[in-house]
Amino acid sequence: MSSQPVTPASGGRQRDAERTRAEILEIAQREFARHGYAGARVDEMAALMRTTKRMIYYYFGGKEQLYIAVLERAYSEVRAAEATIDVQHLAPVEAIRTLAELTFDHHDAHQDFIKLVGIENIHQAEHLRKSEVLSNLGAPAAGLISQILAAGRAAGDFVTGADAVDVHMMISAFSYFRISNQYTFGALFGRELTAPEHRDRHREMIGEMVVAYLTGAGRRTSPGHA
Repeated sequence: MSSQPVTPASGGRQRDAERTRAEILEIAQREFARHGYAGARVDEMAALMRTTKRMIYYYFGGKEQLYIAVLERAYSEVRAAEATIDVQHLAPVEAIRTLAELTFDHHDAHQDFIKLVGIENIHQAEHLRKSEVLSNLGAPAAGLISQILAAGRAAGDFVTGADAVDVHMMISAFSYFRISNQYTFGALFGRELTAPEHRDRHREMIGEMVVAYLTGAGRRTSPGHA
């Protein structure tokens, strides 16, 4: 049976529903990032949207489902940004440097994402594991890096045995720490990690760190070997 064409009225309702859902997710992400999963209140989110808790539950079912949807949205945005890298037309060294810098830029611009990751780690990924969407979202990142590493080794540019997860961890760790630990680091060392005067240097650092490691620059050699 052929599907019925969408009438302007039904199309308008669909757009309204999508817009409402997006607005709920936007508010919810901010509130979960600010207060944590336990501290965030759905009725307060509803008040900020000038709607009702019942309406939010209509779209998402409950607080946990809303939180999981927020996580799915946040992680999907990272994967979408990574997918913009044109691996086929970049040399491996430039591709991995671009990925490192892109991750740095994304984390710098989406600090609520960093907070959400920290919150979910406090919960030992309890909610993340319940999402079928999130269970598959690591594969694109690992696949992209594996493709770059394979090309780099084939070209003789990359000489280390690091796998895709190792490299992803290396890039993420630097980019994440700079945001997640900015306050404690500032209190201990008197340096504001996210201050504009440090940004370009830090961005270059992560790119060059990854490239240097993969290409073996400065690699320690065993005694007796040149």
